[in-house]
Amino acid sequence: MSNINKKEKNLNQLIEKLNSLSLSYSQPNYELEKIRTEKNELFRQKNEIEKKNQELLREHKYLKEKIKNLQLENNKKSELEDKFNQDIEELSQETENLVSEIDKWQM
Repeated sequence: MSNINKKEKNLNQLIEKLNSLSLSYSQPNYELEKIRTEKNELFRQKNEIEKKNQELLREHKYLKEKIKNLQLENNKKSELEDKFNQDIEELSQETENLVSEIDKWQM
């Protein structure tokens, strides 16, 4: 992020310098037009980068939320699995007790 901020700062400084240029420097018109064109291109690139940055931030937020939801879902499934295993263990114990009781009665 700081890299983007640094580039944006440099870009803004360059734009300020370009804006401060005037005909008093005795520049030919074609150079002035070239500078204006470059300035416009830099503005366009800056806007494009800012737009992409915003898209990336939105996507990052969405993915973070999705990961959070998946983790919650995974935790719930894990809890259910633990509960299921516990129920099976209890049923197994009850079955063993019943078999033991049946064996006693049959003797």
